[in-house]
Amino acid sequence: MMSCIPSFLLLLLQYFWLLLFVMSFAFIIIKSLGYHIMNMKPKIPKLPPGPKPWPIVGNLPEMLASKSPTEWIHKTMEQFNTEIACIRLGNVHVIPVNCPTIACEFLKKHDADFASRPKSMATDIITNGYLTSALVPSGQQWKKMKKIVAKDLLSPFRHQWLQDKRNEEADNLMFHVYSKCNNGELVNVRIATQHYCGNIFRKLFFNTRYFGKGMTDGGPGVEEIEHVEAAFELLNHVYAFSASDYIPWLRLFDFDGHKGKVKNAMKIMNKYHDSLIEERIKQWNDGSKNVEEDLLDVLVSLKDVNNNPLLTMKEIKAQTIELMMAMIDNPSNAVQCTLAEMITEPQLLQKAMEELDNIVGKDRLVQESDIPKLKFLNACAREAFRLHPISAFNPAHLSTNDTIVGNFLIPKGSHVLLGRTGLGRNPKVWTEPYKFKPERHLKNDGHDISLSEPNLRFISFSTGRRGCPGVKLGTTMTIFLLARLLHGFTWNIHPNISKINPDEPLMLVAKPRLKKDLYNF
Repeated sequence: MMSCIPSFLLLLLQYFWLLLFVMSFAFIIIKSLGYHIMNMKPKIPKLPPGPKPWPIVGNLPEMLASKSPTEWIHKTMEQFNTEIACIRLGNVHVIPVNCPTIACEFLKKHDADFASRPKSMATDIITNGYLTSALVPSGQQWKKMKKIVAKDLLSPFRHQWLQDKRNEEADNLMFHVYSKCNNGELVNVRIATQHYCGNIFRKLFFNTRYFGKGMTDGGPGVEEIEHVEAAFELLNHVYAFSASDYIPWLRLFDFDGHKGKVKNAMKIMNKYHDSLIEERIKQWNDGSKNVEEDLLDVLVSLKDVNNNPLLTMKEIKAQTIELMMAMIDNPSNAVQCTLAEMITEPQLLQKAMEELDNIVGKDRLVQESDIPKLKFLNACAREAFRLHPISAFNPAHLSTNDTIVGNFLIPKGSHVLLGRTGLGRNPKVWTEPYKFKPERHLKNDGHDISLSEPNLRFISFSTGRRGCPGVKLGTTMTIFLLARLLHGFTWNIHPNISKINPDEPLMLVAKPRLKKDLYNF
């Protein structure tokens, strides 16, 4: 049969099959190479999961329609089953984070990219146009003020220098609570703790406890109450979600009323601070004062390389208010929450008092030098920071570059929110996350228990470039306040009060447990 086919046709047929084989082989090679090339191309990371945004306004309508923006964010994260989310508010990508590993990526691995702060209505007003350290965007002003706060105000030397002033306010706290006991009154723990912190601030900066005439029982007067309430009003709005921060032209109208409240609180702060600061500057300028007695003196007397004042009056006023806000919130909140938990579980209260009696005894008052030895009290405060943070989120970090974190794209301009409640109550990190268990923080290695948490399993003083420089002062104020209250008094709920309401001031019955002469100052 083959012999019947002409030789040229046979040759053509052979070439055809050879060509078909070569083409098939080439196709397989090209397809295989294409597959590998496609897999070698870098995949464009996606944004973290989150709700689909509306044009222009993003997810603002849903957030504003909720009773609590922070609860809405947490529910949204639960809905998407994620520990990092992306929520569009206006044109801003807001990135809440509840995972310690991812949080550490932000503040350790990529710290430089997230060391800035976003601008907002509240921070603009509070910082007098971004003249301070904690709430301002990164830049030369931030570096200047951060160095002053860390080196000149909150250094170990200054901490020791101001110890007597802190002791005076701890003694005054004992006198105030003792006076309430003698008069048969309930002790408002919120007032006692917040005004201890307010007194510390006023003593460290203005060398005074009272702006007015003062109170015979050591408690706050109307001026001090107004002062502290104004500071907490400012704090509330630093952490608030204002629509105008995401759609700036809304600031013209102040729809949510935030701007008016911030300005009113600032008027109160300025009413008490400005005249004192202006007079102090005048005293240093005319030579009637030349010895540093408090931190305001330190700020006023700082000089630049040309021996001119390093800080302007505006910078001093703004930084003083910011430090007031930083000093009053965490210590007072942690101690209130610890006492509330101890009242609910009396065995914790008993264990804390036994530790104080064993280490300090009942013949003297607990002192700052005792703090490192009070392991259980330190563990209690640490647990309060974990379970009962002062706010749901830390102040926002601003992304200054497109960055990959947790395999997600974090666009430039994003606001990153580390979740205080989300991190501290993360069930993947903490067993029984909603139970107050101080023993989880106790160590067997004999080392001191720190209130800091550098691995961000909860947030106390944060970490990285924006970490709080006042760790020593904040820790001392917190533990010393708790120790004085538990060492000096027994605490019980009033028989007529059936249940502690966390949204209301903690009102307790206190009774002295030390010798009478230890309360007389």
